[in-house]
Parts: sequence; C-alpha cells; structure tokens
Amino acid sequence: MATRQDYLDILRAKARKHGWAVQYVECDRSPFAYTVGLNDWGLPELLITGVSPSRASRLLGAVAREALRGAALTPGVQLKVRQGPLVEFVEVDHPEVHMGWAIEHAQAPIRAVQAVWADGSGRWPWSVSFCDGLRRQPVLGIRARAA
Repeated sequence: MATRQDYLDILRAKARKHGWAVQYVECDRSPFAYTVGLNDWGLPELLITGVSPSRASRLLGAVAREALRGAALTPGVQLKVRQGPLVEFVEVDHPEVHMGWAIEHAQAPIRAVQAVWADGSGRWPWSVSFCDGLRRQPVLGIRARAA
C-alpha cells in the first residue's frame, strides 16, 4: 500500500524533472489545482479554481513557464496566457488550508497566488455577469490593484 511519503516522493520527482508538479483536488464546492515546487525557484506557488484537470495543468504550466522567464506574479498584475485567458493574480490568504502537498514539499510555510481567469467575454468572477452566471470560480484572497 502506498504511503503519503510515497506520493510526496512522486511529486518531488516530477518537480525535479519539470520544475514543478500540478496537484488537482476534486471538491464538492469547486475543484482546484496548485503547483508544487515553484517555491524552490523563489516563486510563489500558483493555484487555480473552477477548471478541469487538463485545463488546470495547461494554464498553471503556461503561467509557471512565464514566471520562470521573469513575468511578475504580483497581486493585481494581469497576464495574457498564451492560447488561454487573461489572468489576474490574487494573493491566497491561507495557502495552508488548500495547498498541503506544496507546503509538505517545501517543508516550510509558502506564499501562493491564485491565477484568477476572465471568462470568454473578459469578465472577472467579481462581476455579476461572469460566465453569464453559469460557472463558479471561487477567489481565495482579496483582490489588489496593481501598483
């Protein structure tokens, strides 16, 4: 039977090979995914909510690659994801509540930002008309204005 340590070893191996790993979490309220290993690069870990496993992996991977090239992951900053939506970064208030494997990997507290995505019409989840009211995207922090 596999243990927690076995799974952590798998995540660490993926992070070593690719620079980070993505952990997807099924949740009744809203699924989410986050990176494991960006902290090793001196970057905040990334989190995204309300998307499928494949979309989460693709979007987090694209944002992580941009961050490693020097893109700012500063709360309030917006980034157009290649072949994806516009995202805005929001500081995650309590990473320890949502990102257990990233914290276990880092063996310390981490900093995290959520990649909040705009819908196909460019509306944000803080807009009443986001996704025409048909989809949810919980935001796990307070929106900041870019400096």
